[in-house]
Amino acid sequence: GAAEASDLLLIATPDAAIPEVAAQLMAEGGVHDRHAVLHLSGLLDRGALAPLQPTGAGLGSFHPLQTVADPETAPSRFRGAYAGVEGDGSAVGAGEALARLLGMTPVPIAGRAKAAYHVGATLVANYSVVLMGMAMRLAEGAGVPADTAARMYLPLLHGASENLSALGPVRALTGAVRRGDTGTVAAHLAALSGADRAVYAVVGLEALVLARSAGLGPEAAEALERMLTEAARG
Repeated sequence: GAAEASDLLLIATPDAAIPEVAAQLMAEGGVHDRHAVLHLSGLLDRGALAPLQPTGAGLGSFHPLQTVADPETAPSRFRGAYAGVEGDGSAVGAGEALARLLGMTPVPIAGRAKAAYHVGATLVANYSVVLMGMAMRLAEGAGVPADTAARMYLPLLHGASENLSALGPVRALTGAVRRGDTGTVAAHLAALSGADRAVYAVVGLEALVLARSAGLGPEAAEALERMLTEAARG
């Protein structure tokens, strides 16, 4: 729904409902030029609020870059996180003030760039969970008990996250692709089939981009690229 704090209106609905809520607010006549109206979509920009343009209100979006599965933990999760802020001048100002109030760092995002920005959020917040689920499934398939498979990769994920925080992706990358270990990559591909093999190969090609940046030699990089490209094509 829409919640008002001073002259700020937040629309916290599924993306498809945002224009409907904006039209309803327009029909009710409660939005004026002193207001800033922000929706919380990571994908949509101020255009979703087009019905409110005649009011003269500031229009934009505020997208917290944090994953919240439990509403009770949200306040502590927001502190220290970033927020994508987009819109006209007064909306961006309101979004930046809201971010600071929540202990977040605002990041201005152009409306035309929101889709690419949101892909990044999806890869980190959603696809990392998907990859963990895939790893657990593969471990169970290898004979690891389900309760152990559900826990044993978590310290590894935490360690990778700490390395990322300290070093960034290029220096934090470890593993067979980073070492140029074609034998290990070939063994991995042989152990996989279907979609699992394709996912490994496509992500491996992205790992190869980082490995090259980190200094992997051209001979090993080219051999890995051939191997992974063939696997990605199925």
